[in-house]
Amino acid sequence: MHHAYKFLLRPTVRQAAALGEILRDHCSLYNGALQERRDAYRHVSKTTVRYGDQSAQLKEIRAFDPERQGRWSFSSQQATLRRLDKAMQAFFRRVKAGEKPGYPRFRGVNWFDTVDFPKDGDGCRWDSTPNDPVSRVRLQGVGHVRVHQHRAVKGRVKTVSIKREGRQWYVILVCDDVPAEPLPATGAVCGIDMGTAHFLTTSQGEHLPSPRHGKRNADALANAQRALKEFPRRKRENRTAKHGRAVEKVARLHRKVRRQRTDHAHKTALAMVRTYDVIAHERLSIANMVRAPKPKPDPEMPGSFLPNGAAAKAGLNKSIHDAGWGVFLGILAHKAESAGRKLIPVDPRNTSRTCPACGHVSGENRTTQEKFECVQCGHTANADQVGALNVAIRAGLVLPDVA
Repeated sequence: MHHAYKFLLRPTVRQAAALGEILRDHCSLYNGALQERRDAYRHVSKTTVRYGDQSAQLKEIRAFDPERQGRWSFSSQQATLRRLDKAMQAFFRRVKAGEKPGYPRFRGVNWFDTVDFPKDGDGCRWDSTPNDPVSRVRLQGVGHVRVHQHRAVKGRVKTVSIKREGRQWYVILVCDDVPAEPLPATGAVCGIDMGTAHFLTTSQGEHLPSPRHGKRNADALANAQRALKEFPRRKRENRTAKHGRAVEKVARLHRKVRRQRTDHAHKTALAMVRTYDVIAHERLSIANMVRAPKPKPDPEMPGSFLPNGAAAKAGLNKSIHDAGWGVFLGILAHKAESAGRKLIPVDPRNTSRTCPACGHVSGENRTTQEKFECVQCGHTANADQVGALNVAIRAGLVLPDVA
């Protein structure tokens, strides 16, 4: 199986400057390749420039500009061009599907934060020995950079990526052939229902509270964004040091919330796979769930619109994003595979409206956010637990009688 490891880098001052130059030069390559594609499509009879055409030009580009492009790894530059090609393919796919196109944009230096090395040993080398407490990664043009390796790397290192987050640098290793670590069987099974009032509810009736990391840090983030907004709009070269510190503070708070949310997802998923052999969950389409409602034109007043519940939907969307369902389900799937557990996704339709005792489906069954009362058989229970029970029933798990 595949596994990714993320470690903090400890570069020297000179190495940090060289890492910044790598990002700057690869960003310049990305923008130049995007400009070539735009010009070819607009001015040369809508000619399409592909990855193979641009990759063939790399040799000439490196010879023309040896100080900026010639000193970096050839394979890492190819990876940057593949990154642009992937963005263009996604753009054309959205156009054909009738979705919002979202044409690839030029990247600023602060928005281009990752450089990929497709193969360990080609422009980079992961240097780690089991008994050596100090690990290093060798990067072409930078040297041997110290790595804060907090856990052992298992499997075969396939790709290496360098990423900048604020003032910190990280190395990301993607490994193949990572051995699974199956856990002993427990004989327990469950279905889970994701929610906003509770992070999740199991079919046994256990409620895990929602941490609401975004809501708890909302005031501090609002104050930081308010302070940033007070600075007048200026060009990059005219911005002050105070403006830079204000930008960094906003970014730091966003990173804090993201780390808290990911940490909670890891701990919750680990507890689930240690407790249950089989876990059933709803196959959620989160992108559709958080989509804003379409406007409703007023037929009696052209140019006016009727209320469409957008304000209430925005609050629900914010709660869904804050809960981080997608992050949790992705981590749960990975940990279940590694631990030898079985994960079963089921159809989420009407799980909160179906009576687990008699099977009657009605929107009137759920009277409130917490209470479920079947209008046909009178079965009453917690609404979130009913959803988890229905998920487990659809997965075919053996459950006690709930009637």
